Amino acid sequence: MRSRSRATDRAAGGAARDRAAQRRQRWTARLFLAPTVIGVVVFTVVPIAGSVVLSFFRWNVIDPAHYTGLDNYRALATDSSVRAAFGNTLLFMVFAVSLQLLIALVLALALQGRMPNWVRQALRSAFFFPLVLSAASVSVVMKYLFNQDFGVVNWLIGQAGASPVPWLTDETWALSAVVLVYVWQQFGFSFLLFVGGLANIPKELHEAAAVDGATGLRKHLRITLPLLSPTFLVASVVGVINALQVFEQPYVLTDGGPGDSTRTVVMVLYQTAFEELRFGEASAVGVVLFALILVVTALQFRLSRRFVHYQ
Repeated sequence: MRSRSRATDRAAGGAARDRAAQRRQRWTARLFLAPTVIGVVVFTVVPIAGSVVLSFFRWNVIDPAHYTGLDNYRALATDSSVRAAFGNTLLFMVFAVSLQLLIALVLALALQGRMPNWVRQALRSAFFFPLVLSAASVSVVMKYLFNQDFGVVNWLIGQAGASPVPWLTDETWALSAVVLVYVWQQFGFSFLLFVGGLANIPKELHEAAAVDGATGLRKHLRITLPLLSPTFLVASVVGVINALQVFEQPYVLTDGGPGDSTRTVVMVLYQTAFEELRFGEASAVGVVLFALILVVTALQFRLSRRFVHYQ
């Protein structure tokens, strides 16, 4: 009986120590997670909640806030320049993300060819380098390169015997110039994603396809692209979110012009808040943009059920 009692006591003591160790582990995990959680709450959740609340008020920082209900949202719906900005942003997103993914994929596939390893590493660094540069500084340089009168781009076009293109002063060409500058700087991120995705595709699949007589194009269509579909999803989601928030390139290159042809939603938000001091209306713009990003991202994940293959 005594030995059985001692065994029971040891088991109870061991269980108590295990529970104490588990509590220590939980508190240790909470301690390490606390800075991140606090940062997300303070710098993300609270500002979003504050913007939603502020969107129902009229406030210019100087005078007290005045509750206006849905008036700010009604004003956005009837403002032609705001509607044009949303249209420009959606159009920019479609062209910029499509071109960015296409260029990144083609370059990633090109690097899979036979070449010295140092050349491959140098090209990877060169393609990624624009991404680490400041968007504002890149846009300033590109503004000179795309200048109609003395820009290098038009000089090269002139050498080919064509007429100069009004890249930044014509409504037809301005958005194209902004897209080109944006894609040049941003495609490096998608490029690295595709390089990593291609590295995870077993070479045996391509070798087996070659034995079966598949050509290079057929191998990419039947093997590479389906197996890269998860990478496509990540690259497209990140690309869409970034493109819908584009600001620096159109602001520096064209200041939203000519007219409203390159004015984007974030430019409207910035000008409404910090130039016109209408923070309530600007918050409404931000809330609508946030909802648009959520809807587009949810739609991408919904469509991914058909086109993304994880095995």
